[in-house]
Amino acid sequence: MGFHCSESVFICVICGSEFEWGDRMEVILKEDVMKLGSRGDVVKVAEGYGRNFLLPRKLAIEATSGNKKVVEQMRAAGLRRSAKEKAQAEELSKQFDGLSVSFQRRSGENDQLFGSVTSSDIAEALEKKGFTLDRRKIQIHEPLKSVGEFTIPVKLHKDVTAHLKVVIEKEAVSE
Repeated sequence: MGFHCSESVFICVICGSEFEWGDRMEVILKEDVMKLGSRGDVVKVAEGYGRNFLLPRKLAIEATSGNKKVVEQMRAAGLRRSAKEKAQAEELSKQFDGLSVSFQRRSGENDQLFGSVTSSDIAEALEKKGFTLDRRKIQIHEPLKSVGEFTIPVKLHKDVTAHLKVVIEKEAVSE
């Protein structure tokens, strides 16, 4: 088929590489692969798994010395970028100190809101104050559904979390 066999050494007709049955190969992961490793990791995998699954799907590249050097350069650049992003997140965190956003909502008995305040609402309120922030960074697990004062964590970076004060007041009812 695709291999010539001489005892236990196989030679691939397509690429000419020699390998033994059960050989393992080193690959560099280009993406996170569940139960295998994270992006940039150098891992040993079965030859068939590497050649038939990881390489064709562009989840990994062969771990040659040249590719390892490129990955090291990419890793170093990633560390520099991460450090810069962390510094920017810390600066933004300082700007969040003492910052609060207020909402006025209609409410019923026991100060329960008709509706809720969501992370999208908070992101819009921050945008009006000059902060552009992805709503997914605002860490509320459930929308806020009652009148009161809340402290909401905002994850600006994997290592930096700021806290934002959210005030929800009763809307004056006009009759």
